[in-house]
Amino acid sequence: MSSNINLIDSFQEFKDFKNIDRPTVITVLEEVFRSMIRKRFGTDENVDVIVNPDNGDLEIWRTRTVMDDGFSEDDDLEIELKEAHQHDPDLEVGDDYIEQITLESFGRRAILAARQTLVSKILELEKDEVFKKYKDREGELVIGEVYQIWKKEILVLDEDGNELILPKTEQIPADYFKKGDSIRAVVSKVDMMNSNPKIIISRTAPEFLQRLFELEVPEIFDGLITIKKIVREPGERAKVAVESYDDRIDPVGACVGMKGSRIHGIVRELRNENIDVINFTSNHSLYITRALSPARISSIKIDEDNKAAAVYLKPDQVSLAIGRGGHNIKLAGKLSGYEIDVYRENDEVEEDVDIEEFADEIDSWIIDELKRVGLDTAKSVLSLTHEELVRRTDLEEDTVQEIVRILQAEFE
Repeated sequence: MSSNINLIDSFQEFKDFKNIDRPTVITVLEEVFRSMIRKRFGTDENVDVIVNPDNGDLEIWRTRTVMDDGFSEDDDLEIELKEAHQHDPDLEVGDDYIEQITLESFGRRAILAARQTLVSKILELEKDEVFKKYKDREGELVIGEVYQIWKKEILVLDEDGNELILPKTEQIPADYFKKGDSIRAVVSKVDMMNSNPKIIISRTAPEFLQRLFELEVPEIFDGLITIKKIVREPGERAKVAVESYDDRIDPVGACVGMKGSRIHGIVRELRNENIDVINFTSNHSLYITRALSPARISSIKIDEDNKAAAVYLKPDQVSLAIGRGGHNIKLAGKLSGYEIDVYRENDEVEEDVDIEEFADEIDSWIIDELKRVGLDTAKSVLSLTHEELVRRTDLEEDTVQEIVRILQAEFE
C-alpha cells in the first residue's frame, strides 16, 4: 500500500495548484495512469480510469471479453472461460469480465516513475498557464510586492507568487523601492524563455498612465470620456488628449478633478511628472495650439503635405513652448503628429540687439546720449536718418556716421 500512497500523495500535493483548474489536473492524472497501463498491458482501450479530485481516490477497471477455452487471441483484450470462472462462475462466453487493477500491482519502481512524471507535467502546465494568463493581460495594470532588487532590474511577486520583472529601463528615473514595497505597473511584454514565462512590467509605458486615469476618473472607466492619445517623457512631462461623448461633461475638468483632486494622486504615483490634459479636436491648428500648452500661441501656419507646423509666439512665450530640456515641444509634436518649429512673433525683436552690447566699440557717453532720446536698441537707431539722429541728439555728423556703420555691420 505504501507505493499507492506515494502516488496519491503526489496527486494531493498538486490537485489545488494555483493556476490550474481541476478538470485539467484530472486529465493530467488520467494520462499518467494510462501511460502506466499501456506499458504493462500494451493498450488502455479497454480500461477506465476514475479519479476523485476531492479525496484523491483512484480506481482503475479493466474490461475483457470472455472467450471459449483455447480461443483467446489477445490476453489483454480477452479472457478464457476457465480463467474467468475462477473469479465469477456465472460468466458465459461473450460476457464482459471486469476486474479492478490496483496500483500495487504495477510495482514500486513504476509508481515512483509515474509520480515524477506527474510532478513534471503539473509544473509544465503551471508555466503554460502563467504564460497564457499574462499574455492575455498585456497592457493591464498589476500590483505586486518587491521581492529582490538588483542593479538592472527588480523582481516583483504578484498575489499568486508569480515572478514579474521590472527592468531599470522601465522605471521612472525618480523611482526608489525597497524590499516589501507595493508596486504598480502595467504588463509590458510576455515571452517564454527556456520553457519559463518571462513577464516584463513597466512604469514608463503610456498604458500605465492610461490605467491610472481609468482608476481615478470614473467617466473614463465608464466610457463617457475617451483617452485619444498619451505621450510621455517619464518623470518629466506627459500630455493626455481626451474627448467626451457627452456635451455636458468637460473632459479636462473631469480628469483634473475639483482643485486637482483626481490628478494629484496620478502625479504622485509618477514621481511628480507634469501632466497636461487637453481637449482633443480634429482641427489641426487648434490641436497643436492646445498641445503646446502652457504656452500661448499668437499664430500658426500648417503645411499638411509635409506634416509641419510653424508656430509664432511672443518672445516671453517661446521658452514655455519649448519647455525644460525641450520636452514640451517634443511631446506636442508626438501628440499632434506634426513637426513643430517655433518662431518669435516679431522677427525684428528676435534680430534686434540692445545698444549696451556695443559698449566695446561705442563710447559710453554716446550710448547714454542715444538712450536719453529713447534709442536703446540697434534697430531703433538704424530706423532714423542721419539728419534725424543729428537733430535729436547732440552728436556730430561724423560720430553719427561711425555709429551707423558699427550697427549695420552687426546685421550684415
